[in-house]
Amino acid sequence: MIRSVLGAAVLLACALPACAASWSLRNVVETAATTRDAVRLPPGTPDQANLNRFGFYSDLSYNPRDGYWYALSDRGPGGGVIDYATRVQRLRIPYDRRSGRIGQPIVDKTVLFHARRRDSLNGLNPQLLNGDASRLGLSFDPEGLAIGRNGHFYVADEYGPSLYEFAPNGRLLRAFEIPDNLRPRNAQGALDYVGDRKSVVAGRQDNRGFEGLTLNASGDKLYAVMQDPLVQEGAGNDGRRSRNVRIVEFDLRRGRAGAQYVYRLEPIEALNAIDPSTRDDFSATQQGRSIGLSAIHALSDQDFLVLERDNRGLGVEVTAAPLHKRVYRISLRGASDVSQRSLAGSNDLPAGVRAVDKAPEVDLLAALHGAGVRDVPEKLEGLAIGPRLRDGRHLVLVGSDNDYSVTQTGAGEQFEVCVDRLGGTRTQVPLDAACPAGTARIPGTLIAFAVDFRR
Repeated sequence: MIRSVLGAAVLLACALPACAASWSLRNVVETAATTRDAVRLPPGTPDQANLNRFGFYSDLSYNPRDGYWYALSDRGPGGGVIDYATRVQRLRIPYDRRSGRIGQPIVDKTVLFHARRRDSLNGLNPQLLNGDASRLGLSFDPEGLAIGRNGHFYVADEYGPSLYEFAPNGRLLRAFEIPDNLRPRNAQGALDYVGDRKSVVAGRQDNRGFEGLTLNASGDKLYAVMQDPLVQEGAGNDGRRSRNVRIVEFDLRRGRAGAQYVYRLEPIEALNAIDPSTRDDFSATQQGRSIGLSAIHALSDQDFLVLERDNRGLGVEVTAAPLHKRVYRISLRGASDVSQRSLAGSNDLPAGVRAVDKAPEVDLLAALHGAGVRDVPEKLEGLAIGPRLRDGRHLVLVGSDNDYSVTQTGAGEQFEVCVDRLGGTRTQVPLDAACPAGTARIPGTLIAFAVDFRR
């Protein structure tokens, strides 16, 4: 029997390394890419993909206080080149309290992010929205989500990177102070939120800002993860060669950043050993680009789950077989604060610097293949621990970002992406046009696990 009544989640943590929980995959649910959210459009407005198509799971969070799941849609179809009001979706996800199997998610409410004058925070990049690549303004690419005890949304943004607090109705309340070493700057020291590696020489890599966010168990600190190393860190001052990703701590009350910790990505040598034919994807200059962090979820004040993945799988651009989709358990105990340290010049850590402890939790790719899932989504980006099941385990969901199943030309013209999942071919058709026979748009995917954290 499928139930939609959700209970509170209470977690137990243990010391690394011998503390991996028992993860049991229950089922996989796909939701059609054409699913609409609950935005109320003005009468007579055409139902277009760019207005209220449900963009799936850039992050996912469960709120035990109201029993709803909340899902982020990111900057909209087209990757920052269209006018899109950013939003968070409130979901009802039915589930079986005995087995942990889930049903089809239902969009219960859509909340638009807006400033005090009702101006929407917009998915357009800063150059297109403001005519100025150095001014962030209301440009917003929401990628990480946490929900406070008061129902406020804390949202991590990739453009800045930035961190914002919103009221339950989506109104912007405050922006957190962002460490200067994370901000993208050009060779003249000016901010550049749009430039790529040709112009940005310091700070976050292009399209590699904050990607995940969580509140600690005490509810007084937020932890945001960068997706990849900073652009100037690593051998040859090239972040694409580095394994060292920063986790940034924020004080919730003061709105300020504190410590920064180093998380070390899996080495590309380990991935190439799995399949030597992938060396183009996992070359030395792709170590800090072709794999990265997508999500973080607190287990306690010191212990967290993180989702690390490659950029391969079923997606709007990438179809190569994935090799690396894993959840790790990490601990901050004994890790060095590197907020005042540079990691440039080497892929190794400076003398005396200790990274967070890291241990394998679950191989998502192996679990999916073991369940007969052939097409693994490229962008597994949402990770949320939900209610207890009747046997004491927790329902845990992993969600995919399907990029709205939309791609675009360099000139910004957009197309639906239709994929033949048996043959691996893809076709582009005009927005809202029917896909050719035998093909379909890329769905949003939820993977349900029953997880025993009691160790």
